[in-house]
Amino acid sequence: MKYAYYPGCSLESTAQEYDFSVRAVCARLGIELVELPDWSCCGASSGHNTNRRLAHALAGRNLALAERLGLDIAVACPACYIRLRTTGHEMKADSQKRAELANSIAMPYEASSNTRHLLDIICNDIGMENLKKRLVKPLQGLKLACYYGCYLVRPPEVVAFDDPENPQAMDVLLDTLGAEVKDWSGKVDCCGGSLSLSKREIARKLVTELTDMARKAGAQAIVTACPLCHANLETRQSAERENKLPVFYFTELIGLAMGITEAKSWLKKHLISPFGLLASHRL
Repeated sequence: MKYAYYPGCSLESTAQEYDFSVRAVCARLGIELVELPDWSCCGASSGHNTNRRLAHALAGRNLALAERLGLDIAVACPACYIRLRTTGHEMKADSQKRAELANSIAMPYEASSNTRHLLDIICNDIGMENLKKRLVKPLQGLKLACYYGCYLVRPPEVVAFDDPENPQAMDVLLDTLGAEVKDWSGKVDCCGGSLSLSKREIARKLVTELTDMARKAGAQAIVTACPLCHANLETRQSAERENKLPVFYFTELIGLAMGITEAKSWLKKHLISPFGLLASHRL
């Protein structure tokens, strides 16, 4: 199983622990990741609403690079995922747009490669039975709330690998790892990540609502697949609260459950330390 791996900007900087855990977990699961050579920013922002041609060119260049390799793309960041998927979706449906994109990036592009999120690949290609066989340290007793955020499962006509209102892939995965997955209504609510710099109070309010809902559901931590959500959920929790909820990337917990020794080095990069929680469950 081989993919062109697109790390994206966040995993090269503020979310290095996500990148490290992705590479380590994929190596253990037999997913060969070939980092996309000379990849560039996908343009994930609100810019696609002001200049769609530029937005498609930024994402399309990376799609064309994967096409050169003859590989589908594996991506971990939902913001990168939706930009690459959107461009691929629109280009496959419109040959004129596809020709314009190829001209813009000065590269051939036939829209032949697909973009997959790693959660989709692990859940639907590797499968839970295969994952279960690799467990060394099940996450028994760990009470978790799965947070998918805005981009990972929306819009359904573009991403189409899980339910857009009540997704289950991460829930099933963490249940397979042995954790106690809590049902809650906040799993696809916005955390305000895009407002973190411009409207901090709104972002803080949204994060407070999410963490309060997760606590009410009985969760001891939140699990996400998004570097922007992760940063926002860590930095915008109320300063008055002594016991802040730790936030994990789903790949970190897979690595922990599979006994990957590097896992503790990833967790040291978190702003809210998860070590007390993990120690209380002998993890």
